[in-house]
Amino acid sequence: MLIHWIWFSLRTGISDREKAALLSRFPDPEELYYSDGELLSAIPGLPAQGREALADKSLAQAEEILEECARKSIHILTWQDAAYPARLKNIADPPAVLYYKGSLPDFSSRPILAVVGTRRASAYGLGIARRMGYEIGKCGGMVVSGLAAGIDAMAMRGALSSGQCVIGVLGCGVDVVYPKSNRALYADLEEQGCILSEFPPGTPPSPWHFPKRNRIISGLAAGVLVVEAPEKSGALITARQALEQGRDVFAVPGNIDVDTCAGSNALLREGAIAVTSGWEALSEYQHLYPGKLRRNQEALEQTEEVRREIKVAQHTALPRKTGQHDKKFVDKTPPPQYSDGNRPSLPPQEQALLEAIGEGEPLLDDVIAQMEQPANAVLASLTMLEIKGLVEALPGGRIRRKSAKGRK
Repeated sequence: MLIHWIWFSLRTGISDREKAALLSRFPDPEELYYSDGELLSAIPGLPAQGREALADKSLAQAEEILEECARKSIHILTWQDAAYPARLKNIADPPAVLYYKGSLPDFSSRPILAVVGTRRASAYGLGIARRMGYEIGKCGGMVVSGLAAGIDAMAMRGALSSGQCVIGVLGCGVDVVYPKSNRALYADLEEQGCILSEFPPGTPPSPWHFPKRNRIISGLAAGVLVVEAPEKSGALITARQALEQGRDVFAVPGNIDVDTCAGSNALLREGAIAVTSGWEALSEYQHLYPGKLRRNQEALEQTEEVRREIKVAQHTALPRKTGQHDKKFVDKTPPPQYSDGNRPSLPPQEQALLEAIGEGEPLLDDVIAQMEQPANAVLASLTMLEIKGLVEALPGGRIRRKSAKGRK
């Protein structure tokens, strides 16, 4: 019965690996529930605290969780269900129970790629994450990530805009929006994707929950794509777990002078596959999904247009020294700094973006939602404003205009 699965998943003192071993030995947790102390003592390798946990036959907490799920329209998936992701089931420590909201996808119908990275992402990283998510979806794949701020959220937004199902895995209950700044994204996922967690409803986020969550992210995926990550990052934990699970690891090359790229660049040195588009990662699985994956020219053309706009911005923003013979030289002059009084005229889209940012420190996601332009175009304009010294990215996915004093 379902209540026995929940009871079993709540047993402390038994690791996920030990629970998986028990599930391979017993047909289901109901038999474990009705096992007596003598039978439990005969289970090889089961620690004493595990036997004590299984000897506790109270179903009160499991009943409360069932009632909570019914009230909040939360669905429950057990390790034994046919819809349980086969790839996740085959890792060493799969969760016995998954709670979910939204629509459960067919996990085996197409390749799933995890797109992960730092919460403290640069504007470059945020733009790349969104582009990767969009391309993966448009080319036939599915994106899974952790619903964290920064890279995770932007990758999911890109994937949602492609029209494909997106999977978000939480380190708290599926009824808990964390971080709160992702409330709109959470609602979109519930409508057009799937929100998963092994933690019962109402469980608050705790630091130790996130490494457990990360093994599910990598366990669901055929490969993990790290967009931007510092040397100490949860994204790198996900990458390590992916390797242990036999998954591929991809990484986007980052600026060697930016701290938030140090970890992802280190992965490349250690043998991760370098990619510069979502298709480059997804194409690794064409032979496994014949007819399902395709190189989407429209998506690639959009991203190429953004690349060209950024290159133009970089070229026009840097001062160019000219002489009688227009000699080539190494330009060490910093970009021109503008005060509000001498700011050059800006293209309409950049001026509109400055006005949308205002005088505060809004979330980039909120600014994108406010602008009536495609996300890629907004991110391209933001990059140009950064290059011109008019805008800066802040930790937590926030941005602000740079004051005249801050630009000196």
